[in-house]
Amino acid sequence: MLVRRLAIAGLLAAASVPAVPLPALAHGAPMTPISRSAACAGNGVQRAAAACKAALKATGGFLGAYDNVRLAGVNGDDRQRVPDGKLCSAGIDTYRGLDLARDDFPATEVRSGQRLSVSYRGTIPHQGSFRIYLTRPGYSPEKKLAWDDLGAQPLAEVKDPPLRDSAYRMRVKLPERTGRHVLYVVWETSSTPDTYYSCSDLVFPAAAKTPAARPAKTRKATPTAAAPASEAPATPGTAAPATPEPSSAAPVLAAAEKAAGAAEDSTITFGHFLIVGALATAALVAAGTGVARLRRREKS
Repeated sequence: MLVRRLAIAGLLAAASVPAVPLPALAHGAPMTPISRSAACAGNGVQRAAAACKAALKATGGFLGAYDNVRLAGVNGDDRQRVPDGKLCSAGIDTYRGLDLARDDFPATEVRSGQRLSVSYRGTIPHQGSFRIYLTRPGYSPEKKLAWDDLGAQPLAEVKDPPLRDSAYRMRVKLPERTGRHVLYVVWETSSTPDTYYSCSDLVFPAAAKTPAARPAKTRKATPTAAAPASEAPATPGTAAPATPEPSSAAPVLAAAEKAAGAAEDSTITFGHFLIVGALATAALVAAGTGVARLRRREKS
């Protein structure tokens, strides 16, 4: 009887204690493509990576559970609640190492135009919406992620996807990108007050390098001497003779000098001829006169 009375008393006491709500079990994080928390956090799967070690060091040697990067009561005001530079940690201090500006966090190789499969692990089913963002062209991992890097609108929004094999599975088409980018996933649950945040690093193929057009080689022209008017012009690109052509005036001058010399010689010869002729004429006249005198004498 005593035992029965004690049991009844215990049940009555338990019934008088107010019920305490249990914490929500809507934890989750992307496993494909691998998120920074799933890779580096306390129970992450790639904690040996250099970036994960740096993230652990940045938080004083402790990172929280991979599926617990969440804030309560956000109600869609993500940009007001999560500050720039702290998007990967959601501003939670125990995850601040996930915000490091590095280009070596574990990443997934993708390509432009691909329909990327997203596998978001969850513990129990919960209703809610997934907003999926992708960093814009020109994003640099050398700076901490900011809201402006994502643009105003999500790449896709998926409401209440089914939970299959412990994961919410979605597909999203990737736009044109090159190099390293971040897929940012916001899960706002509607059956709990919690919103979850995650960063997944993606690597697109680098932009193809177009070989620069080589400038056409210009042949350096050698200065050419002016050709005489009577000659044909030189062929383009060929060098002119090194020795300049003699002036066309030289032959004319030589001919003029020769003609002048000949004229001078002919003048001298003609002069001599006149003198000799005059002397001969005088001699003949004198001889004729002498003969005429002799004949007159003989007649007398």
